[in-house]
Amino acid sequence: MAADVIILFAHGARDPEWARPVEAVAERLRQRFPNRLIQVAFLEFMKPTLPEAIERVLDEAACQPGACIQILPFFIAQGGHLRKELPEMLGALRAQYPEQAFALLPPLGELPAVQEAMTEAIASLIP
Repeated sequence: MAADVIILFAHGARDPEWARPVEAVAERLRQRFPNRLIQVAFLEFMKPTLPEAIERVLDEAACQPGACIQILPFFIAQGGHLRKELPEMLGALRAQYPEQAFALLPPLGELPAVQEAMTEAIASLIP
């Protein structure tokens, strides 16, 4: 099933500037996939939270019952937040919205293409 909604799920920080790169990626995805609803959600410190983002997309006409909502952890790797807190939150969301299909994607930093891009970016800084 193609994703109708993609949520970039990031940690969040007290400094609002921290979210700029996440929002920039979301905007690029919106331009590249205009038929998809792209949202950003945060674990802590920032809004919207994942439950708030889910509620927001379900209010949008683009997300019909049964539509797939893909959640992409905007994290470098799996840690306690992704191993414990995110599955608990996802379980609660599935119970609250049983008519919706939720899919959890791998953390961004675990994707080989992202690892390669980071390697190239770092290598470009090394004289």
